[in-house]
Amino acid sequence: MRILIANDDGIYSPGIATLARVAMRFGDVRVVAPDVEQSSAGHAITSSRPLTYRRTKVIDGVESYRVNGTPADCVALGAYNWDKVDIVLSGINLGPNLGNATWHSGTLAAAKQAALLGFRGIALSTPVVGDDPDVSHLEPHVERVLELLLPDESLRLVNVNFPPKPTEIRWTRQAVEQYDGTVVPATDPKGRPIFWFTVFPLEQHAEGTDLWAIQHGFVSVTPLELDLTDHDALARAQARVPDPTGPKLAAEVR
Repeated sequence: MRILIANDDGIYSPGIATLARVAMRFGDVRVVAPDVEQSSAGHAITSSRPLTYRRTKVIDGVESYRVNGTPADCVALGAYNWDKVDIVLSGINLGPNLGNATWHSGTLAAAKQAALLGFRGIALSTPVVGDDPDVSHLEPHVERVLELLLPDESLRLVNVNFPPKPTEIRWTRQAVEQYDGTVVPATDPKGRPIFWFTVFPLEQHAEGTDLWAIQHGFVSVTPLELDLTDHDALARAQARVPDPTGPKLAAEVR
């Protein structure tokens, strides 16, 4: 199995080193990651300038490259430069990717880019404390999750979150009841207005969601899909108005 590993924290993140060490037990591993942190980059791709792909020695026994681009760029270039990639692992992100935060997650974007390219993608994240986080204690839990997910080819895109002290694994759904982002106004030293975009913890989490699982010390495993269509709303709309354009407009289009 060829396992391509990316992230949004950058090539020198301790999280990506931990993930690579575990992934080596399951197949051939190559790391392709941003040269600088790209947290909250979402699914941005670089189209206005060329990208570089430079070999970098950061993890013993693992061929690694750094890219001056986004997490999605890294997956695209990694797959281009390494034939027959089987799966992309993204992370381990130094910070959770839960609920609606998954919309702007660069970590999840790398896994989504894999799915868009026809590969499987798994994003892995964990909350951290301090400026020098060590996530090596998660290695046995990461191994358990990969043992669960890698053999199941029906799982094309998965979001995994580890609590600081994991216990059991739970299948979960994405929490979408509320967004925890907010704008905080402030001023710079010259009195000019500035704004911080930040998040505050939500207090209530619906049972069975990813947020609920992490709150209770469970590893959250959430299968996702790329299709954003609201199929229930589509069916209701088609039942009310089967052809909203009408035959006249359809004839004009032809």
